[in-house]
Amino acid sequence: MRITQGTFSFLPDLTDEEITAQIRYALDNEWPLSVEFTDDPHPRNTYWEMWGLPMFDLRDPAGVLMEVNACRTANPHAYIRLNAYDARHGRQTTALSFIVQRPSDEPGFRLDRHELSDRRIGYRTHSYATEHPTGARYPGS
Repeated sequence: MRITQGTFSFLPDLTDEEITAQIRYALDNEWPLSVEFTDDPHPRNTYWEMWGLPMFDLRDPAGVLMEVNACRTANPHAYIRLNAYDARHGRQTTALSFIVQRPSDEPGFRLDRHELSDRRIGYRTHSYATEHPTGARYPGS
């Protein structure tokens, strides 16, 4: 199962050239970038681990891609995403967010159904990856 979160998630994985083009677009719009990673990509897990600090003063796409590649090297079996922030409206908002690396095997989610009071039915998502401890959720990690 392929996790579909963020921009471009329904497309095939982006190449480094395509990632660099998106970085250039963000920098041309004066959006600072940050790199994040996780081994729990649950849709409600919006706070991933941050790789370094947001790159507020970086203007070269090669420098951002260098940080992405450093995160890839340190976390070869994790999900890694790149975020671009827009502060023009007086608050920091995410303008662009996309996954730049994913594990080779994505176990996916299941939907658990449970009955509530008054004949109501509730549903919960369960990530198969969370059946293993952090750091051992994907093959090879």
